[in-house]
Amino acid sequence: MVFAIARLAVAVVALAAVAVVDFPHQEAAAIVLGVFVLWSTAVLAVARREPDMAGNPMVAAGDFALLLAVELVAPDAIGAVRLAALFLIAAHAHFQGERRGLAIAAIGSTTLVLGSVLRGDSSFDSGLMAVYEAVFILSALATSVVVGLLRTSESASRLRARGLSRRTMQAESEVRRRVAESIHDGPVQELIGLDMILSAARNAAEHGRGDEAAGLIDEARELGMRNLRALRDEIVDLGPYAFQEISFDIAIENCLPVWQRRYGFEIGVAIERIELPPEMRGHLFRIAQEAVVNAGRHAEAEAVSISLRTVGSRVELRVTDDGHGFDETGPFGAREPGHLGLASMRERAELMDGTLEIETSERGTRVLVLAPVGASGLAD
Repeated sequence: MVFAIARLAVAVVALAAVAVVDFPHQEAAAIVLGVFVLWSTAVLAVARREPDMAGNPMVAAGDFALLLAVELVAPDAIGAVRLAALFLIAAHAHFQGERRGLAIAAIGSTTLVLGSVLRGDSSFDSGLMAVYEAVFILSALATSVVVGLLRTSESASRLRARGLSRRTMQAESEVRRRVAESIHDGPVQELIGLDMILSAARNAAEHGRGDEAAGLIDEARELGMRNLRALRDEIVDLGPYAFQEISFDIAIENCLPVWQRRYGFEIGVAIERIELPPEMRGHLFRIAQEAVVNAGRHAEAEAVSISLRTVGSRVELRVTDDGHGFDETGPFGAREPGHLGLASMRERAELMDGTLEIETSERGTRVLVLAPVGASGLAD
């Protein structure tokens, strides 16, 4: 809509200027510009009803055909035509992207230059005119390339953001479902059994069966401890959310017993004391958690190591395992239900303005994250 309105405004102002100013070939130029105004009005109407149609390459063809017509009937308008052409090339490159935008720029600018040649314009020295036309064509091509690249980058960023939001919502729904099922099948059922055990213990105590009551109480305590461990495991899976109060090393240390018990491998830890922003600590923990979980669930690793240190002005997180590795369609793939995988790890690294490198083979996998951190963030 903005492009269509701007096109119409340019055409209307040009027509008004030709009507007011004593302009050579005034009548012919006014007729062509009148057609341009009608064309721009029609494109505006289409943009309101069918925005996609207003971005059709045929609209660009119509724009440059009318510019060529203005140049042919009013040779003195060549400067205004070239400026308008650069505006239209930039706008069309934004909507059409790199390849189509470049094609439109090449065809449109070449057509206008050929129009000048066919017209046999002699208002400039031939050599000077050649320089002007060459600069115009190069400017048109450069404009389309730059604007097209910006559009492509913007579109890629939007797609990544949309994909991250979608995967985040999917992961959140999966976590909610899993936690609900886990609580229902675990603690809820166990608490029902605990209530029955305690009732039986009370009944035994009331009837003087002390040994039986003591045995039931011991059974109830064991049941309670088992559920306590299960709930702690669930909390570890959800991740520590108190990063305002705890450091990265404490968060990892709190998870070590659960990871070792669940996956049965040894975990080596070498973590420097580094003061990091809470959000950064959260991203680093999630990346480390993702790597450890993958090593346990999919890579069949026997040993995992986690290290965090400073390298110059950056912080380095390194997680390695001795599992069998994976390929691009393997366990880190985002297609696994409820698993953010490699895409999530990379996006978390990018949110920290950092980089993520993953090397994998039959001998194991190494996850390496480098992210900038201010010098004031280092602990004393």
